[in-house]
Formats: sequence, structure tokens, C-alpha cells
Amino acid sequence: MMRRAGTVLVTAWLALAGCAVANGASGQIVAIGASNVAGRGVSSSDAWPAQLERMLAAKGRNVHVANAGINGDTNAGMLGRLDSAVPDGTKIVLLDRLGGGWNGRRLGRGSQTAELASIEARLRSRHVKIIPMWWGTALRGHLQPDQIHFTPEGHRLVAAHMLPPVLRALH
Repeated sequence: MMRRAGTVLVTAWLALAGCAVANGASGQIVAIGASNVAGRGVSSSDAWPAQLERMLAAKGRNVHVANAGINGDTNAGMLGRLDSAVPDGTKIVLLDRLGGGWNGRRLGRGSQTAELASIEARLRSRHVKIIPMWWGTALRGHLQPDQIHFTPEGHRLVAAHMLPPVLRALH
């Protein structure tokens, strides 16, 4: 009877450990940035972090991609909320290196270069891998009428370009 109880406990422990790996506990990912991370003007399921999560699942990687984008955010804003937006255990940050700086310059706030360097240094000190958000010229044809924010297809392009470096970082 004792042996059977021990077997049940070990089996339960292995099952829980397997669930943790299958559910992506080994690699929390956070996308942080401004409106083109948040998905301004599109549904939350069309924003590139959600599309990337689905693309990762299609490749057999059940990893959550948290969307920590905020419309109008600046590098100073990202720096100020970095610890709450990127919780302990995060393995990878997908960093919008342009949007926050653009908003900060537009508003005349802070030193965008120094703030971005501080964000990256803090993440590195926590051993978080940083992958810059892709901003390719192909996005020009996939902008909303404001010529700033991505269409759903633009978000799909970003997610598709982010997929290979994220897969490499997960290995």
C-alpha cells in the first residue's frame, strides 16, 4: 500500500512538472512598448504579440506572450513600469525601441537614448534576453490612415518577423 501511494505521488509530481513545461512556464515572454505593441486601432487578438503567441503555438511552443504595450508610452514610462510589466521569471522581452522614443521626443520628455539604455541594462542584469521589435520598411504599406499605427496585416508581418528570433531564444 505504501509503495502504491509513493508511486501515485511521484506520478502526480511528474504530471505537474510536465504541465508546467507544456504550459510555457519555462519561458515567459513580455512585449513592452508603445501603441504599436498595444495594438492601437486593432483588436487585441490582432496585435502582434497575440499573433506571435498563436504562431509559436502552431510551432508547438505553448508560451504566453504578455502584451505590456501602452498607447502613447515613452521610454521614461517603460522604464518606470519595467518591474511591474516584466515580472520575475520572464525569460524574453520583445522591446519596442522606436515607439517610446518617438513619443518621448514628440512630447519633449527625457533623454530617449539614456532611458532606453537603462531599460536594456536593467533587463540584462536580470538575465532577460532582449529582442528588438521588428520595424521593417515592408510595414509602410500596412499602416492605418494615420500613417503611424499598423493594420492587422502590419501586425501579422511584425509577428512573422519576430517568430524566428523568438524561437532561437527559446532554445
